[in-house]
Amino acid sequence: IISAITGLGFQAKVSEKMNKGYLDHSEDIRKWRNSFLVSLMFGLPCMIIMMYFMFRMSREDHKHSELCCLIPGLSLENALLFLLSTPVQFIGGRHFYVQAWAAMRHGTTNMDVLVVLATSIAYTYSVGVVISSIILMEDTSPMTFFDTPPMLFVFISLGRWLEHIAKSKTSDALSKLLQLKATDAMLVKLGPQGEIESEKLISTDLVHTGDILKVLPGSKVPVDGRVTAGETTCDESVITGESMPVRKTIGSTVIGGAMNKNGMILIEATQVGEDTAISQIVRLVEEAQTSKAPIQQLADRIAGYFVPVVVGCSVTTLLAWVCIGYTRNDVLPVSSMEREGFSAEEITWQFAFRMALSVLAIACPCSLGLATPTAVMVGTGVGATNGILIKGAQPLENAHKVSAVVFDKTGTLTHGVPSVAKLVILSQIGKDIGGTVSMVLALLATAESSSEHPLATAITKYAKEVFGSKKTGKVINFQSLPGCGLKATVSQIQSFVQTGAQCNQMVNYINRLRSGEQDLELAGACLEFPKHFLQPLSEGTLIHLSTEDGAGGGGADAGAQMDNITPSNLPHNSEEAKYSVLVGNREWMRRNFIEVGLDVEEKLGREEELGRTAVMLAVDQKLVAIVGIADTVKPEAALTVYSLKKMGIEVVLLTGDNKKTAAAIAREVGIHSVYAQVLPQHKVEKIKNLQNSGFKVAMVGDGVNDSPALAQSDIGIAIGSGTDVAVEAADVVLIRNDLLDVVACLDLSRRTVNRIWLNFMFASIYNLVGIPVAAGLFSPWQIKLQPWMGSGAMALSSVSVVVSSLLLKCYRKPSRQKLETLEYLKAVQGESDSYLSIHTGAELDTSIKPGRNFFSLHRLSHSPSPKKEGLLLESDEDDQV
Repeated sequence: IISAITGLGFQAKVSEKMNKGYLDHSEDIRKWRNSFLVSLMFGLPCMIIMMYFMFRMSREDHKHSELCCLIPGLSLENALLFLLSTPVQFIGGRHFYVQAWAAMRHGTTNMDVLVVLATSIAYTYSVGVVISSIILMEDTSPMTFFDTPPMLFVFISLGRWLEHIAKSKTSDALSKLLQLKATDAMLVKLGPQGEIESEKLISTDLVHTGDILKVLPGSKVPVDGRVTAGETTCDESVITGESMPVRKTIGSTVIGGAMNKNGMILIEATQVGEDTAISQIVRLVEEAQTSKAPIQQLADRIAGYFVPVVVGCSVTTLLAWVCIGYTRNDVLPVSSMEREGFSAEEITWQFAFRMALSVLAIACPCSLGLATPTAVMVGTGVGATNGILIKGAQPLENAHKVSAVVFDKTGTLTHGVPSVAKLVILSQIGKDIGGTVSMVLALLATAESSSEHPLATAITKYAKEVFGSKKTGKVINFQSLPGCGLKATVSQIQSFVQTGAQCNQMVNYINRLRSGEQDLELAGACLEFPKHFLQPLSEGTLIHLSTEDGAGGGGADAGAQMDNITPSNLPHNSEEAKYSVLVGNREWMRRNFIEVGLDVEEKLGREEELGRTAVMLAVDQKLVAIVGIADTVKPEAALTVYSLKKMGIEVVLLTGDNKKTAAAIAREVGIHSVYAQVLPQHKVEKIKNLQNSGFKVAMVGDGVNDSPALAQSDIGIAIGSGTDVAVEAADVVLIRNDLLDVVACLDLSRRTVNRIWLNFMFASIYNLVGIPVAAGLFSPWQIKLQPWMGSGAMALSSVSVVVSSLLLKCYRKPSRQKLETLEYLKAVQGESDSYLSIHTGAELDTSIKPGRNFFSLHRLSHSPSPKKEGLLLESDEDDQV
């Protein structure tokens, strides 16, 4: 459309969908700067004239009649002050009048109303007494307050100018994020061989999903995408907080706004427009910075009563000093110079008006109003720059109240990328070892290919890695039950099985097995066969399966189970053969009337004690294999739990796994309170129970099944690599996928709330002390303020609150080096078991029992892992397997 319009000779561009005007404070800065300069232009001469005449009148030989009069009743001082204050009153102060009128028209009051009251009363009073003096043709000129409006407007406009400059810095983080967005993209057209046929520079707003874009070294990645050609490193530090450049190869995902460092790449756009990561981050930060914290409601209520109370204090001050002046004029704290030439009544009213105006000038509800929003804007901005997206002021405030943190496991405490660690063969379903393993893997990969569960992905990926092929069989009648398993009918796998039996990895494994090697791994996973399954064989002899009882399998039970499925009994020997396949946990097998014998139960228990998820494969109602799937614990998980406990926070693990695996996880990371075998719908109930027990609960999760619990909790914290549903339901998003950011989030909340209360304290003390001083309560001790002094103090209070909030920009989140204290390192090296309170899903109403030890880690025995030695943890069973 734009191309067609441009071809007709007109200009066209995509309109901005989001209004970022509130981030640009330049208009407000310019407005208040001009107001300050106009007020200063006339206010500074006012101050000089006032000081000159005060100096003249303070001389001992001074006579008041010497400075009077230009005309009867009008002195030179009053004439000059009138000429200088009038432009300020109606030009320099017009912004105050506009905003005060807008507030009054809506039935509210604010600081502008106080400013307008003080300046208008001072100006009107001064004009009135001068006109009266001229009409009466007096030989002296009255004391006026023409100097008050210029000085008030000078200090207050200066304060507003500095305030908006400071406020502009509170949204620096969001402005930097907006600047990250690329404006142009190089759209390329590829030929049949992948060569570039044409290039065209377009706006990023015109990029569509699926477009191929060229990214040159030194340029920004225009949109989120996937690398289709080339290799490079990208600097994603401003988005994720990761300081080191990230290597990108074919298939890697890139984030829009990241800087391409040293290689040309082609990317396929996957998220464009407002769906890109940077746009979503900007939207979340915008919503956070423009929302109101609950604590702000207190400030709003105070401000609502503040102006009427201040006006009342001003009137009371006026009446009190008038009464004192009429009863005992000699006690009024007025110097002899100020008394010269005036009657007692004039002295009384002049002093009373000055004190009343000082009360109006010094009172500042603005500092109360700025206490919260400025701190919130800085706090959320600091969080964003540290990879912590806080969705609003309410989560930022409530996070400091958290007394219990509930962790999901898969993708939260663990990396969320499970892999096959162990394959236990229970029954023979092939002619030999190669045929049996290939058949098991083919059935597993084909059945699991229709599931989106992480465990299914791990199994499918493992089978394809072994076979070196992405081919699978056919699946019909697929059924799944979250937290249990799946059921399907599989066919057309014979060619897949033959490919697996003849693949290089399988042949190499069998040859090494034949040579007598121990602790062999097939594509990173250990294989286990029944006892006496392997007999000593000579070179060149094909290894066959026997039907004797299995290793650790419980003797007769294992043998009986193996005899049920033998090569001679297998009816499936063609592509048309169909297999009824079940994959799942104990509960799934029980529901499908498959008995799990003691031998199999022992093998399952051994896998679970090692922190793995064990799922069973049954073919035609017979158990065939066990698959042990592991997921590595994040290296910072134990340190995160330790740090939270040191902050006095209870830490809970909520998982769908059985008690044994849940205990393995808990001891590995140092969690004492565990709830195992919790189905997705029960997680919400557990969160409610914790809340009913008096806990303020933060839930940390990443999956779709966690989203209800994230929404139910007081603070939902989603891992940035999690699902869109979880991220949407959460109050806080951790972009960097670093659990230590949970500690940083709670710490930042505490710092921000403390800063808000500190701002409130400054504003409250200022008003509680300033108003009595301005009212003249301490005047007997010669402590009193002129109205212009009060206005200067009022401006200073607002600026000081904003500067106080800006100090949050110095916040640095706790680093790993800072958290890894000597006490923590001793706990890691400790060998003692920790107290563990573990419950099942049926015991959700059980209250938490705090551990006896503050923190301890239990070393589990090492076992072969899919990639390296070490403790590996399983994935949740609380989604569909």
